[in-house]
Amino acid sequence: MSPAASALPITPENAGSSATVTESFLRLLSHVKVENLVAGLSGGVVSTMILHPLDLVKIRFAVTDGLQVRPKYSGIMNCMKSVWHQEGLRGLYQGVTPNILGAGASWGLYFFFYTAIKGYTKEGRQSELSATEHMISAAEAGVLTLFITNPIWVTKTQLVLQYSADRSRKQYKGMVDALAKIYKYEGIPGLYRGFVPGLFGTSHGALQFMAYEELKRDYNKYRNKASDAKLDPLEYIGMAALSKIFAVATTYPYQVVRARLQDQHNNYRGVVDVLRRTWSNEGPVGFYKGMVANLIRVTPACCITFVVYENVSRLLLGVKE
Repeated sequence: MSPAASALPITPENAGSSATVTESFLRLLSHVKVENLVAGLSGGVVSTMILHPLDLVKIRFAVTDGLQVRPKYSGIMNCMKSVWHQEGLRGLYQGVTPNILGAGASWGLYFFFYTAIKGYTKEGRQSELSATEHMISAAEAGVLTLFITNPIWVTKTQLVLQYSADRSRKQYKGMVDALAKIYKYEGIPGLYRGFVPGLFGTSHGALQFMAYEELKRDYNKYRNKASDAKLDPLEYIGMAALSKIFAVATTYPYQVVRARLQDQHNNYRGVVDVLRRTWSNEGPVGFYKGMVANLIRVTPACCITFVVYENVSRLLLGVKE
């Protein structure tokens, strides 16, 4: 039930229910901390600014399906060199504005919602949350975050997929121009392309955060310290890298499906059509295109994000060592 339900007229029939919902909502709000939003946003922005070119490479490989309009690349370095020679540094940073905004907002909102939901779930308990509870909290945070940020990701994908040889009507001048044109030609549905596979993608974040929390807790237990004790930067990096690799290996195909749905050069009728055509034309390997570039990008990106988040959040929240 949504928070708005608490505003319904209170009658003898719903008085108890309304009071319960209001109380639960207020308890949830008590766990909301803007510091977590700022810390997550900081981590997302820093990692994206450093690693955006690899994200561009990943998306270009993910949508490679034989269309003549697309350049052909033999590998990651070939793709980066080709873009550099044709478009320079600016070409490697196509789509960086929505990527920074999207990554910053996504990480910030994710940590913001996740820590609030996790705190609410743990309220009044002495025991630690289970792996399943961590996963559910992360999944709920992921759904809320995706709903807010999906239009930014559609914009980023279409900016990244502007090729120098293609001068169609959907050549965008920047993020605002892209948002305006997508809305003009396709309306709200255009801004929410890929939302369904994105919902499946919340399982990626859920698995990652579950693994990260469990690794930290078990490691601190091994050191005979509190489960939320601060780690060294290298230890955070190790935990973040392992959890990210686990999540990527488990859920990567959804990213290919989502990128293809958001691709302005092709028209799919929906998720099932993407699955059918990809399997028919490319086989199982089609669902893993760009995964190597993705791992090379997201693993250090995740490490940077988590290290920045853990340290900034402790600084802002005044957590003692």
